[in-house]
Amino acid sequence: MTMNPSDRAIQRDLSNEELSKLYRIDDFEEIARERLSQMTFAYYAGGAGDERTLSRNRSAWEEISIWYRVMVDVSKRSPATTMLNMPLSFPLLVAPTALHKMAHGDGEVATARACGASGVPMVVSSLSTTSIEEICASARSPILFQMYIGQDRGFLTDLVRRVEQSGCVALQLTVDTPVWGLREREMKTGFRVPPDMSIVNLERKGDGPKGHTGVGIGETLGWTITPSLCWKDLEWLCGLTKLPVMVKGICRADDALTAVRCGAKGIVVSNHGGRQLDGAPPTAEALPRIAQAVASRVPVLVDGGIRHGGDILKALALGATAVQIGRPILWGLAAGGENGVKRVIEILAQDFDRVMALSGCPTIASITRDLLEPSR
Repeated sequence: MTMNPSDRAIQRDLSNEELSKLYRIDDFEEIARERLSQMTFAYYAGGAGDERTLSRNRSAWEEISIWYRVMVDVSKRSPATTMLNMPLSFPLLVAPTALHKMAHGDGEVATARACGASGVPMVVSSLSTTSIEEICASARSPILFQMYIGQDRGFLTDLVRRVEQSGCVALQLTVDTPVWGLREREMKTGFRVPPDMSIVNLERKGDGPKGHTGVGIGETLGWTITPSLCWKDLEWLCGLTKLPVMVKGICRADDALTAVRCGAKGIVVSNHGGRQLDGAPPTAEALPRIAQAVASRVPVLVDGGIRHGGDILKALALGATAVQIGRPILWGLAAGGENGVKRVIEILAQDFDRVMALSGCPTIASITRDLLEPSR
């Protein structure tokens, strides 16, 4: 099956007026489903196996109740916070997601500009369709870079140097991919990277044509991961760069502690959006164990299934410093490019502010674990 550029979103961007009438992240997902090709939507939306972890990521947040406080003065609220000395307008980062140009022609540049306008850091995927140099040049908020450790150490060393010189402020090392997960939706639709695109940050001299051979990312970029990945590799990366290295893909407290001992400056509780091991715990379930074990030594982020301001508050009450969102950004990009991404972030920011007020929390520091437990 051949994918042409016309298989991607070709409709005009929704106007700001049209975007203003969308109030839920799910609204954007439905628009993206209509606009994107079946292959592209399957790649973005799908999970591993029977997608049980993908489903539970979201339902786990929904099952947590907020035992709100009353008679608290919330007339002056402050949702702003920091993470690794980065200012956040509210506790949210844009998670690394691949291939933004499949959703919109402006790709990762549109996402970076939207993040800058919203005061939100962006984590750039190593599988981006725009160079890290171009993304950083267009950014007005902090840029982090997500990477894998594969078999070509020379290439990785050069990539880290490019990332440093571009002005990125931190790295996120993904550690839950010794092999690629079995993603049936991608396989059934015959997903391939469009032939008019390339995964530019991972191009090596001597590589053949990108993206239009094999099924999905796995066969095209198998060299970027390795089943021999171990803690010595994290120590190697931490020794290679002065940038803080966060470790993404942790679901166990003992692994979080080992990561910190090996030099990690942050933990991202993540199961790769349900795209790797089907049957892994939802991140809402894994988060409190990890946050308690790490005990404020390093920031703890969490992603997976977050769709509401209440989910963000629940994550902070469980010990997270901030959250990351991935798929909603792609839905916003497909709907309206830069303005669509801004609207998605705005919806979450406004909802989080509202939930803070309704929960009796005027500050980030007032979001504590007792909000999730009934008073005695």
